[in-house]
Amino acid sequence: MRIVFMGTPDFAVASLEALYEAGQDVALVVTQPDRPKGRGYKLTPSPVKSFALEHGTEVIAPESLKDEEVVEKLKSVNADLFIVTAYGRILSKRILDIPKLGCVNVHASLLPYWRGAAPINRAIMNGDKVGGVTVMFMDEGMDTGDMIIKRELDIGSDWDAGIYHDALAALGKDALKDFITLAESGNIPREKQDGSLATYAAKIGNEDAFLSFEESAEATYNRIRGLSPFPASFFFLDGKRIKVKGARISDGKGECGTVISTDKGGIEIACADGSVILTCICPEGKGQCDCESYLCGHKIEIGLKVNER
Repeated sequence: MRIVFMGTPDFAVASLEALYEAGQDVALVVTQPDRPKGRGYKLTPSPVKSFALEHGTEVIAPESLKDEEVVEKLKSVNADLFIVTAYGRILSKRILDIPKLGCVNVHASLLPYWRGAAPINRAIMNGDKVGGVTVMFMDEGMDTGDMIIKRELDIGSDWDAGIYHDALAALGKDALKDFITLAESGNIPREKQDGSLATYAAKIGNEDAFLSFEESAEATYNRIRGLSPFPASFFFLDGKRIKVKGARISDGKGECGTVISTDKGGIEIACADGSVILTCICPEGKGQCDCESYLCGHKIEIGLKVNER
């Protein structure tokens, strides 16, 4: 089949790789424009663009899909399918209507659960035990189209968003290969979503990442791992912003947000019930380090109240 692929981040690379491995004719890849990255703010291509160019595929990175030249380019490909994975833009009906067989999306949740921008982070933050991916037809709504394939996996209680991301990318790759087999047979199933069961995975904001330590230890721990490694949760210590990359739950007692122990295990902070032990952090303006190393050069008083500036 002749395919246009749309995607941008690392998560989408696995889906593009599935199409190459399945022997599909990927005629065009559409991705987000190069963005400044790193300390030097050097313009850097998206992971999907780099991967596609390595495979000799034509790539376009338009600022807008409303541009008439872009629309005509998409039409000129004469594609059977548009496959979309984490592209990062809403497709208008005008775009959705271009391919013969429609537009198909690989979404990182078991729809209709966690529709929206941040399903991976939200699932871990919520403490979900089971997750998965859905291959679905796209319509004009936000992840509301008919479902084709759903694949489940158990979420480890110690997984962070990075581990879950990688597991879902691999699962999505396999599910997309199964979809290609169905499409080639001309027998694609469709299952409507039950909108009454939908939940929304809103984009992560600064308020989501802030650790107040006023939640339960479990909720605080889930927030930490749901935002690790990126964008990372944070709190303030002696007026400095500290990002948290790793933690574990404990049963310490104390006033919420109070440091109750510091040892080789890490920095233990009391929550509404129980405590969390921070094991890996990024101090403001510094790189990532384990808390044992941080404590060698920084004395933290027991009883110190964090987030006081």
